[in-house]
Amino acid sequence: MRMGRFALMLSLPVAAIAAGIPAVAQSTAGTVTGIVTDASGAAIPNATVLIANPVSGLNRTATSDTTGRYTFTNLPFNRYHIEVSATGFSSTTSDVQVRTGNATQLDLQLKVGAASQEITVESDDVLNTSAQQSTTIDRDLFTKLPLVSTSSPLSSLVTLSTPGIASDSNGLFHPLGEHADTTFAIDGQPISDQQSRVFGNQPSPNIIQSVNVINGIAPAEYGDKTSLVVETTTRSGLGLAKPTGTVGLSYGTFGSVTPSLAVGFGGKTVGDFLSIDGYRSGRYLDSPEYRPIHDVGNSINIFNRSDYHPTDADALQLNLSFSRSWFQQPNQYDQPNQDQRAKIISFNIAPSWTHTISPNSLITVSPYLRQDNFHYYPSNDVFNDTPVTLSQSRRLQNAGLRADYTLNKGIHTLKAGATLYHTFLTEGFGLGVTDATFNAPCVDADGNPVTDPSITSPTQCGVGNDYTANDSYAPGLAPYDLTRGGSIYRFHGHTDIKQEAVYFSDNIMWHDWNVQLGVRGDNYNGLSSRSKVEPRINVAYHVHPSGTVLRLGWGQFFLTPYNENLIVSSTTGVGGLQSTAGDQLKDVALKPASRNQYTAGFEQSFGRYLVVNGEYFWKYTDRDFDFDVVLNSPLAFPIQWQKSKIDGFGIKVTMPAYHGVSAYSVLGHTRSRFFGPEVGGVLSNDPTINTSSVFRIDHDQAFQQSTNLQYQYKHGPYFGLTWRYESGLVAGSVTDPETALGFTPDQQQQIQLTCGNVRATLANPITSCSPGQLYSPLVKIPAPGTENDDKNPPRIAPRTLFDGQLGWDNVLHKDRLKTNLSITATNLTNKTALYNFLSTFSGTHYVSPRTVTGQVSFNF
Repeated sequence: MRMGRFALMLSLPVAAIAAGIPAVAQSTAGTVTGIVTDASGAAIPNATVLIANPVSGLNRTATSDTTGRYTFTNLPFNRYHIEVSATGFSSTTSDVQVRTGNATQLDLQLKVGAASQEITVESDDVLNTSAQQSTTIDRDLFTKLPLVSTSSPLSSLVTLSTPGIASDSNGLFHPLGEHADTTFAIDGQPISDQQSRVFGNQPSPNIIQSVNVINGIAPAEYGDKTSLVVETTTRSGLGLAKPTGTVGLSYGTFGSVTPSLAVGFGGKTVGDFLSIDGYRSGRYLDSPEYRPIHDVGNSINIFNRSDYHPTDADALQLNLSFSRSWFQQPNQYDQPNQDQRAKIISFNIAPSWTHTISPNSLITVSPYLRQDNFHYYPSNDVFNDTPVTLSQSRRLQNAGLRADYTLNKGIHTLKAGATLYHTFLTEGFGLGVTDATFNAPCVDADGNPVTDPSITSPTQCGVGNDYTANDSYAPGLAPYDLTRGGSIYRFHGHTDIKQEAVYFSDNIMWHDWNVQLGVRGDNYNGLSSRSKVEPRINVAYHVHPSGTVLRLGWGQFFLTPYNENLIVSSTTGVGGLQSTAGDQLKDVALKPASRNQYTAGFEQSFGRYLVVNGEYFWKYTDRDFDFDVVLNSPLAFPIQWQKSKIDGFGIKVTMPAYHGVSAYSVLGHTRSRFFGPEVGGVLSNDPTINTSSVFRIDHDQAFQQSTNLQYQYKHGPYFGLTWRYESGLVAGSVTDPETALGFTPDQQQQIQLTCGNVRATLANPITSCSPGQLYSPLVKIPAPGTENDDKNPPRIAPRTLFDGQLGWDNVLHKDRLKTNLSITATNLTNKTALYNFLSTFSGTHYVSPRTVTGQVSFNF
């Protein structure tokens, strides 16, 4: 039965194409078209039409054909300013709102007079009057951003341009106080599984035309992971009569090499876009040491989008992608001989069909199939892996179908749809303790672990010896201690998860009011089962005299467990493998969560020169999720807490381009409070695991901001500078100075632990220090007796970083083949800083030292 259903879902894309059914175009972009005429109604050919959104950075030009027709395709849903000009005529302007996939008709009339080709931006043009709280950034803007992470550039783009996001290691980020609670919608295809360097291969920015990040109450069409919805519109070859694209190559610090190719071509009815890029670096993952050890990795991404419009009413689109990454697990000085490696192979097949029923209605059908295959390999000699040896083979396959109907009727934009998901999980996992000191049953008189392999139980402590029981001994790990006669823990499991959802929404635009009403129903059947109905509402009011938009929102959400390593996490129960809890506490399946979220925000323009967009949010979640890692490895396992209470704000200040200068700043603050007990995971190191006490999780950060300034001289030289500040995530392992004195020499030097003027080194750790003399410039250690998991937790120290980019477009001043040069530097001041330290959720990782990358590209 299961295989039959799977085969049926696989057959949908093939059957649609074979039967000649026009495929659905994406549901996140639309078209603006119209006819340019003179006062008598005669068509004007060769008129220049410009369309722009000064906040997102979109700026495109089209030329009317012999019938006066102009067309802009692949436009993200947004508000746009249009100006048209032609020789012998005075220019005219207009505004247009793209709300659906239906073509928006905007005819433009010119009067005889002097021509002008400069867009005049008015105060209202910089305001987004939608009820939806979101941030849009177009390719014209983000291609000149100095992205921090080359191997996870999409994560870097979202983090740098969206308020309320705290950055984390290895391409992860914490949106609005949650761990990676994000849905990526690629041309309408929802992907709620993890997208980072250590989970699944991310799409390349080469394929992206624009990104719209919804950071308020998500509309009813989105479920699963909704703290952030990243709507991504890919590039298309439609309308490109001549092949157009870029060939590029970059080289930089740590031997980083990035070759890339992107080319699009087509016409009015057929188009194709192809992107191929690779990446290689000697610092592929964020390292637990300042200078990376054993950290080489590489990746390749291939993407192709094909468009076909067989009739005026039908549009077919097919997205195909393949990516592969291979990387070493970075070592610490405590792991000199370890040789653990990983490989991720991903593919995606997403055909789609859009049928325009009438000028005001359309239907969209989008099947898809995607897969992430993750392999993790131990060293050839498992005893070179310290303190544990690890292995994994994990496959996550998702088949789905999404269909919706959209209708524009007067002040209403109605949308009704359904989604079907079928996720197939196969997991293999192995773990064995290889260090006799890691889980020793006894300690000697000096508190050192006893490594005698014949002592396998605390009952042997004090029997013919002066040993005492080790307070941190975990009896549940004893069967897997290879140094004491144990064997490797081996797990293999398979399951499939079925999800169904239906949704309905109405976007009402009435005078200065914009109201978004929606309701969604979800049903989840996996290792656990649950259903929920989720009402949602967003309201906005535009105050014209002051140039203000006021917003309120409320919604209920149904959050499903993370799929990565879900099976093994659901079998270890309370305490993980370290626990000796009875069978009734094992096989505790992670369950879907329920959330109430409230938002209040505003948007304020100051003429056409500045716009401020702010929002405060409150989230109350029953059964919230996170991940536990095994030590510093990229093997992460979902866990679940009793509940969470999260609140905070996000603000974005934008200065649209003026005489070549543009700037923006995103700011955020989050209080992220979680409540035990915890279930799931594999190794749990939290001493409060069976209590209901409140604590600040490592998503909690008091303040972060990212400010970017760009200057473009006409179409030639440009300059960009980014200033990043983060006050520091929670680092729960350094509870007091006494705890820091017990760290290994490597751990002490990682945080630059200092007593007076003496800094810890590998050869000379600090074992004692006078009160008040012990500190770390990289971690904020609470004074003795002051640590409080809620009010005063230990944190990573604040950091201030600067990134810059210099470039020159069309250096040789050619019309067809243009040569662009650029140089990008991240962490200009070479600041030493940490993302996290000894975190049970993330491990230990340094922010990258200064990197400098030069790039040359040829645009044709």
